[in-house]
Amino acid sequence: MILLLQQDTLFPHVSQALSHPNGLLAAGGDLSPARLLEAYRHGIFPWFGEGDPILWWSPDPRMVLIPQGFKISHSLRKTLRHGAYQLRTDTAFEQVMRACAAPRDGQDGTWIQEEMVRAYCELHRLGYAHSVETWMDDELVGGLYGIGIGKMFYGESMFSRRTDASKIALAHLCAQLQRWNFGMIDCQMNTPHLASLGAHEIPRKEFLSRLQELINCTPVTDFNFDTDLFA
Repeated sequence: MILLLQQDTLFPHVSQALSHPNGLLAAGGDLSPARLLEAYRHGIFPWFGEGDPILWWSPDPRMVLIPQGFKISHSLRKTLRHGAYQLRTDTAFEQVMRACAAPRDGQDGTWIQEEMVRAYCELHRLGYAHSVETWMDDELVGGLYGIGIGKMFYGESMFSRRTDASKIALAHLCAQLQRWNFGMIDCQMNTPHLASLGAHEIPRKEFLSRLQELINCTPVTDFNFDTDLFA
């Protein structure tokens, strides 16, 4: 059994999350900024399908990417140095979310529904949610979005409409987060694609311990990236 959250119900401790399905902790509640930020600060995130109640998760193990551990292929490195693209941040947050929500090959639907878009756009307005965008010829062709708290970044989703467009955004994010001394990017759950980019699993206990250190660091208030990351 999992806890059904009411408006003022606090999250249970993540140790109470189910093993099957891995990490399911609670249901219900809302997607208010206060609820979402409280969740992220405790290693919890929302993930649910259309027609489902809001479901809250904290899997064990946890997939993470250490910024300096991002794997850059030879072809991607060449693109980063000589490619005809523009890297922008926070100029098209809702567009990035909606592009991430668009149907993909082999998928019947999306977990990024309208209420999620509204909730994270509000977090963006409040300065917590950010987009990293790859533009070519003034067209948004790839990017990602996530949440920043302290020196912790929580990756949510990526999309790509051109070769390596999402990887370009992720490469710039990792390079900039290194300069800002961010310790981890939360990738939530294991996928072969994330593993190929350098992400790996760690025990939830280790994740939570490191998380508590990072979220209490001085936050970044200007999410503009340096222009010489791959010069």
